[in-house]
Amino acid sequence: MKYTLRHLSLLCASLGLSVVALAHTENHGHGSDTIGKPGEAARVTRTVQIDMTDAMRFSPAQVSVKQGETIKFVVKNSGKLKHEFVLGTAAAHKEHYQAMLKFPEMEHEEPNMVSLAGGQTGEVVWQFSQSGLIDFACLQPGHYDAGMKGAVKVSPVKSSTGKTTPTH
Repeated sequence: MKYTLRHLSLLCASLGLSVVALAHTENHGHGSDTIGKPGEAARVTRTVQIDMTDAMRFSPAQVSVKQGETIKFVVKNSGKLKHEFVLGTAAAHKEHYQAMLKFPEMEHEEPNMVSLAGGQTGEVVWQFSQSGLIDFACLQPGHYDAGMKGAVKVSPVKSSTGKTTPTH
């Protein structure tokens, strides 16, 4: 049986257990300010190609964007294994990864991620509202530990006076 995030939430609630903070909390909870928000396709400023391989690597592993920019990530799984591209904080990735180790068949769909079988291509459209470093990772069991992770460096926008705009 494939477990969905809803199945796990109901199971944990019925057992009186707390639910592990998964990637969806980054979009709908306390983490959304730090990684940005789902982008609108009409506001995409550029497209970034990301390749995922069975060597447990992303190519490129680092991407640079500007604060406020909306990026369309076109993510291709050129391997044979299932991989995923998840934008988030390092802490959220570690928590989500632990849940994936316990429930490897868990299926989840959120705007900050795409899960792909071998040979498939998908998209994530994301607006980066704050400067800083945002991680991306494959949270399939074994992949994160093997080094399948990368980062988006979000540069602050300079105003016409040459000063950097605050990020909160």
